[in-house]
Amino acid sequence: MTHTRTALGISALIVAGCATAPPPPSAADLDRITEQVMKASFREQGIAKLDRIQQDQGQAACSSDTAPPEAVAKQIEAAAMAGVKWPEGGRYIGDWRVGETLAQNGRGMTWTDAAGAPSGGNCYNCHQISKAEISYGTIGPSLYNYGKLRGVKSVAAPESALIVQYTWAKIYNSKATNACSGMPRFGHAGVLTEAQMRDVMALLLDPQSPVNQ
Repeated sequence: MTHTRTALGISALIVAGCATAPPPPSAADLDRITEQVMKASFREQGIAKLDRIQQDQGQAACSSDTAPPEAVAKQIEAAAMAGVKWPEGGRYIGDWRVGETLAQNGRGMTWTDAAGAPSGGNCYNCHQISKAEISYGTIGPSLYNYGKLRGVKSVAAPESALIVQYTWAKIYNSKATNACSGMPRFGHAGVLTEAQMRDVMALLLDPQSPVNQ
């Protein structure tokens, strides 16, 4: 009988404890805790500053379990497109050979790099591009035959203007065409210079590039 009363007493304590347990944290609470952990876990060093962990409107809206409302997505895309810096003199195309080197290079913007040091594009980390490279990521779509599949026979042809401009905007700030794109914003974030962007453009669009063979 004593053991029975003891078991019943323990059960009652457990039930009482469960009844008085605090409610689980809300999504807002979790966001606040996460932000505190992020700020406590990072420190500034070299060119890596704490502003890198501050989310802008587009990043915050797309960090939820659900996609942002269509109106918000359109607002993000419009703001991103308005901020695209178009190339000086309308010169969109550089040297595809340099572009291939940039696509292979993932170095840059770490705390050990000097301010202003050129970065790579690291494009193969997410995309198939040239058939000669057999090691590539699949996070993004294949870019092999990118220009050829879109009918670009000459980057200077008037009929190519739309796809050329679209590609520039996509590389400069991917959120200009997809609010929640995970693609790096190469121009917006200063990862690539204007000249480097022209070379990557050539890799994708120049009919002489191996990408379009």
